[in-house]
Amino acid sequence: MSFEWIVSIVAENWPMFLRGAGMTLLVALLGTLAGAIIGLLIGVIRTIPVPERGPKRVFWKVVNGILSFYIEFFRGTPMIVQAMVIYYGSALAFGFDMDRVFAAIFIVSINTGAYMAEIVRGGIVSIDKGQFEAAHAIGMNHFQTMMNVVLPQVIRNILPATGNQFVINIKDTSVLNVISVTELYFTTKSIAGNNFRYFESFFVACVIYFIMTLIVSRLLRYLERKLDGPDNYTMVDGQAAGKK
Repeated sequence: MSFEWIVSIVAENWPMFLRGAGMTLLVALLGTLAGAIIGLLIGVIRTIPVPERGPKRVFWKVVNGILSFYIEFFRGTPMIVQAMVIYYGSALAFGFDMDRVFAAIFIVSINTGAYMAEIVRGGIVSIDKGQFEAAHAIGMNHFQTMMNVVLPQVIRNILPATGNQFVINIKDTSVLNVISVTELYFTTKSIAGNNFRYFESFFVACVIYFIMTLIVSRLLRYLERKLDGPDNYTMVDGQAAGKK
């Protein structure tokens, strides 16, 4: 490995590296946010009590079956295969020429949603049943209980897992080069193809990936500490104070 070559590659191609890293962050961020919303919706739906009998029971059984299939399918197949099937399949089946960036965000979103659905469901199940019973006792329905009592706790509890999924998505966007999305891996491959310095070019990409994931991890940990609140606190009217 030549240090001079690394410096030369960065100096000549830093705008391309920057654009590639920007595209990687954009797809990973939007995909993770959309996937978290999908996961929250599915997680709430899958925890709705199923009636013991009647048409409603059949309806909810069908809904849960469809959602279970979605989760198992997207957790059980590689994202690179999903990208090929969705992008090229949409053109073949519907004649729809999907924009590559939109396709990338869509693929990451539905893939992340499958994982987040199980994370959210686990977070909801971990909440003490007494809180559900207390909410129902004061007249709240399932939706009100979720919105006012359960989800605020669940969101905080699943924040580390959501952040970890974001970091994973930053790295997994590299598979989207199969549909020619100009993220960091695709950009690096183009640069290496021009200068024939594959090791040095991908070493630079490796450092960029590491910097992005490190910064994201530190920001998420900072956010977690902020949500936890200060160690020292004072109660209303100075009734009691936290330990110094």
